[in-house]
Amino acid sequence: MAPPPPASMPLGQRLMHLAQTLQFGWFVGHLTLLFCSLRYGFSYIFFKSYSRWARFSYRTAFLAAAATYGIVVYKAFRARARSGGRQQPGALALLGDENVQYLLMALVWLFSYQIPLALLPFTVYSVFHVATYTRANLIPTIQPPQQTPASGASPGGRATTKSSPLADTIGRFVKEYYDASMTLVASLEIFLWFRVLFSAIIFTKGSWILLAVYTVFIRARYSQSSFVQGAVGQGVARVDALVANQNTPPVARQGWETVKRLGRQATDATDISRFAGAQGPGMKKAQ
Repeated sequence: MAPPPPASMPLGQRLMHLAQTLQFGWFVGHLTLLFCSLRYGFSYIFFKSYSRWARFSYRTAFLAAAATYGIVVYKAFRARARSGGRQQPGALALLGDENVQYLLMALVWLFSYQIPLALLPFTVYSVFHVATYTRANLIPTIQPPQQTPASGASPGGRATTKSSPLADTIGRFVKEYYDASMTLVASLEIFLWFRVLFSAIIFTKGSWILLAVYTVFIRARYSQSSFVQGAVGQGVARVDALVANQNTPPVARQGWETVKRLGRQATDATDISRFAGAQGPGMKKAQ
C-alpha cells in the first residue's frame, strides 16, 4: 500500500494526490460495497429484497467487489511486467491466486440469481479493507502525524511521531477482531455452499452450474486458507460428537462415515498441487 502524501503539501493537494491513485479507487470500491450491502440489508429485513432499489444495491455491491479485486489483480500483473525478468504465471497458477478467485466469484454472483448470504463474506472483508486504508492513508493525509521532541533528550536526541488517536483505535480494532472475522467468513462461505446445494436440490434455474463453480471455489479456499480448514474441522468435530451419542441409529453413523470417506477421497482427487507444484499458503486477504 502506497504511503500517504507528504505533510508539507497543502490539504487540497494532498487529497488530490491521494484520489489519483489506483489504491484510492480500490478504497472507494470497498466503501461502495459496504453502503450497497447496508442498503440491501435494510431491504431484506423489511421483506423488500426484490424491489428495484434492492436489486440495484445487490448488483452494484458485486460490481464494486469485482472492481476492487480487478484493481488488485491488475496491479500485481503490472508489477510483474515491470520487473522484466519474471515470467507471467500460467493459467493454473493464475487461478490459484486468491484475488483472481474472488474476482471471478464476484462476477459469478453479479450475473446469478440473488442469494443474500453471498454478500456477507465480501462485506466483512470490505470492513477491514476500509478500516485499514482509513488508518494508513486517509487519516494521515487529512491529519498528518505530528513530530514531538523527545522529553529531556540531548541535542542529538530524536523526535517522536504522534499518530492520530482515531488511527490507533482503528488499528486495535483490526488487530483484535481480524482472526475472529476471518473465521466467520470461512464459516459463511461453507454455509453458503449448503445454501447453493439446497437450490440445486429443488432445481432452481442455473443452480447446478452455480453449485459446480462454487464447489471449485470452496475447494481452492480449503487448500489455501487455514481459516477454512479450521471451520471445516470444527464442523466435522461437532457432527462426530452428535453421531457418537448412544441414541444415534447405527445407519446414521455409517452414513456419516461414508460421507467423510467420500469427502477425503474427493479432496485427494482434486489436489491441484499434485499437478502444479505445491504452493505455500495463500495470503490472508487481498491488498
